[in-house]
Amino acid sequence: MAETDWEIVRRLMKPHPWHGIDPGPEAPMRVNTFIEIVPTDTVKYELDKATGFLSVDRPQKFSNVCPTLYGFIPQTYCGEEIGAFAAERAGREKMDGDGDPLDICVLTEKVISHGDILVRSIPIGGLRMLDRNEADDKILAVLEGDAVFGGLKDVERLPEALLTRIKHYFLTYKQAPDREEVKVEITHVYGREEAWGVIERSRRDYQKKFESLSRLWRRSKE
Repeated sequence: MAETDWEIVRRLMKPHPWHGIDPGPEAPMRVNTFIEIVPTDTVKYELDKATGFLSVDRPQKFSNVCPTLYGFIPQTYCGEEIGAFAAERAGREKMDGDGDPLDICVLTEKVISHGDILVRSIPIGGLRMLDRNEADDKILAVLEGDAVFGGLKDVERLPEALLTRIKHYFLTYKQAPDREEVKVEITHVYGREEAWGVIERSRRDYQKKFESLSRLWRRSKE
């Protein structure tokens, strides 16, 4: 397909949030982020991977609500490298990534009313979360330019009470009185440079998993 045809497609077609959006030229230090849910949501929305539309994953039947903007970094995938790195850092046996794009929590003072939007965020750290023995890292970031959180450079400067609230959400958001307990644990809170490493590994996992899409994307930018 000629370059001019690519430009026509880009103008006419909404890009797929996972595959059709660039993480950004400054990744992993600054990343484009697709937001799925916001703190006021009482329904957990999740990207439908086939169509690129947001879908209802489940109504939140209990009191836990996500304390941050929550979504993922486009063109990332939690696969072999993410699993191997998590196992190494946590001192566990071999594990895999969870097979999803890399999750990210974005802190901001502003009330953003809905998801299905793109924001620019600055990673400051992450949570090494293991879910049923799969690596399910949560990158922690701040909204670029945010008046309250935008100046934070590393997770160690995050208020402890807020970090505890975020950890509590992820440790309990799958629990329900009438369901079997889900084995979720957070083994580490890590800083900015390790978060960059996790993002880079997830990008390489994406390129391996979606090799043909990655080639097509690179060709479209030439």
